[in-house]
Amino acid sequence: VQLVESGGGLVQPGGSLRLSCAGSGFTFSNYDMNWYRQAPGKERELVATITGVGGSTNYADSVKGRFTISRDNAKNTVSLQMNSLKPEDTAMYYCNARYQLPPIKFVYWGQGTQVTVSS
Repeated sequence: VQLVESGGGLVQPGGSLRLSCAGSGFTFSNYDMNWYRQAPGKERELVATITGVGGSTNYADSVKGRFTISRDNAKNTVSLQMNSLKPEDTAMYYCNARYQLPPIKFVYWGQGTQVTVSS
């Protein structure tokens, strides 16, 4: 199983970045896909979710209206379009795949991609 993120980098405040995550080794379409982030000295937080069934989305209040999560099950990818970036969006961003049908639960993580918002 692999989750490989890409697309991070340095961007000025107000700018945009698009993160991508490619999954392999599991049935991608069955999994809810999530983006988390963790800033130095802070706990990891859930940023956005897209369900495997139906493609419903949910966002943290801090990114609503600025970030958009999407998925392409044919390509086994999930993306996070980030607009109007702020310095407080600076963090390591992690892709996460979760399948849960009690008592079965599978959770996978990517290695992370750094996003830095600074002038």
